[in-house]
Amino acid sequence: MRTLIHLLIGIFFGIILFKSEAASWFRIYEMFRFDAIHMYGIIGSALAIGIVSIKAIKRFHVKSFFGAQIVIEPKERGFKKYLLGGIFFGLGWALAGACPGPIFTLIGAGFLPILVVLVSAIVGTYLYGILRDKLPH
Repeated sequence: MRTLIHLLIGIFFGIILFKSEAASWFRIYEMFRFDAIHMYGIIGSALAIGIVSIKAIKRFHVKSFFGAQIVIEPKERGFKKYLLGGIFFGLGWALAGACPGPIFTLIGAGFLPILVVLVSAIVGTYLYGILRDKLPH
C-alpha cells in the first residue's frame, strides 16, 4: 500500500514539475543566464514552504502519515563542503539541463535522450558509494 501511495505522490509531483515548466530545459537555461525569474520564483517558494514546514514539524512534533515520529537530524557545521557540493550540483544541472527530480518527469513525458542523464546519475551515485570513504567530508 505504501508503494502505491509513494507512486501516486511521485506522479503528482511529476505533473506539477512538468506543468510549472520546472522540467523545461529552456527555463533552466534562462535561470542560469539570469534572463527570467520563473525558476527563481519556483525555487524561492519551495524554500519558503520548506522552512515553514520544518519549523512546524519541529515545534508541533508532527508525525508521518503512517504514525512514525519525524526526526530531523541537525546539519553538520562547515561552509566549504556545502559550497563545493552546490557547485558540483549546479554544474551537473547546467550541463544536463535537469536536476534529479525532473529527470524522471522528462522520461515520463517522452524525452528519451534524458536516459543518458539518468544512467550517468546512477553511475555517479554508485561511484560515490565506492569512493565515499576516500573522499574528504
